[in-house]
Amino acid sequence: MNAPNAIATITQDIFALRDNFQLVAADKHINFDKEAGFAIQVLSGSQYAMKIAMANRQSVADAVTNVSAIGVSLNPAKKQAYLVPRKDKICLDISYIGLIDLAVGTGSILWAQANVVRENDQFVVNGFDKPPTHGHDPFAGATARGPIKGAYVVVKTPDGEFLTHTMDIAKIYSIRDRSESWKAGGSGPWKSDEEEMIKKTVVKQAYKYWPKTDRTDRLDQAIHMLNTDGEGIHMHSASAALYPADALDDWVCRANGAATEAALTSIWQQGLADIKPSKDLNAYNTFKAAVVARGDVLKKSTPIDVEGRPVEGAEVAA
Repeated sequence: MNAPNAIATITQDIFALRDNFQLVAADKHINFDKEAGFAIQVLSGSQYAMKIAMANRQSVADAVTNVSAIGVSLNPAKKQAYLVPRKDKICLDISYIGLIDLAVGTGSILWAQANVVRENDQFVVNGFDKPPTHGHDPFAGATARGPIKGAYVVVKTPDGEFLTHTMDIAKIYSIRDRSESWKAGGSGPWKSDEEEMIKKTVVKQAYKYWPKTDRTDRLDQAIHMLNTDGEGIHMHSASAALYPADALDDWVCRANGAATEAALTSIWQQGLADIKPSKDLNAYNTFKAAVVARGDVLKKSTPIDVEGRPVEGAEVAA
């Protein structure tokens, strides 16, 4: 298919997403027409990206829909998110700026600053209640400041406290070496935008320690998406372990077999208590999806009394 026809096809696919885009919108201020225009501009500006998009048109639909579901923008001026070809599909990639904007937007933090520290910089962590001191000549250039020796992110919480998270470069590179984009070799963000990826790595680790709100699931979703479809950096803490697959299957089976909403609520609470210590977000999402699906079935079969009210005892599990 020639370029004009390919662009026309992708344009039609993207604009067909309007209803889904608006349905899943996490931020009602995100404008579909503008985001669709940014997406088309990015894909039509690269022959390689358009080739991948045409070979996997569903990945384009998923990536554009995720823009709305997570609540970021493809506006290049904001530098929050990008559509990138990766692993034979088009993926939504979120920058460290996008992750910070999400955290601020959900009320988790008031602001954040991430930066790299070089060998000749002066960097001091001033305890838990004060931001760190980072002294360097911003005009000296990378050569004069020396090689990168680590990175940090400092945030201010709604309570007025400061939280600082640091990572040395060896730990950052060990995470980089596990990423799909790095292992693939050739070009990639770790080669073209190393400092941005270093900042992104420390932000992804630090967010686990930031305050949670009832809206931080957007940030959780963004991190999960990056771990599975983005650069492939899996950010389990040192003490985290994958939840056993057989145990997860058992909880899913128990959820699927729940006869009442009360029983499903009990299974949800027990399963959640068992899964949470592992910090395995994939296991959590799989179990939650099973509980929600079973809950939807049970709701439809809940007995209704003569006045149209559900019979007492029905509870929502998740």
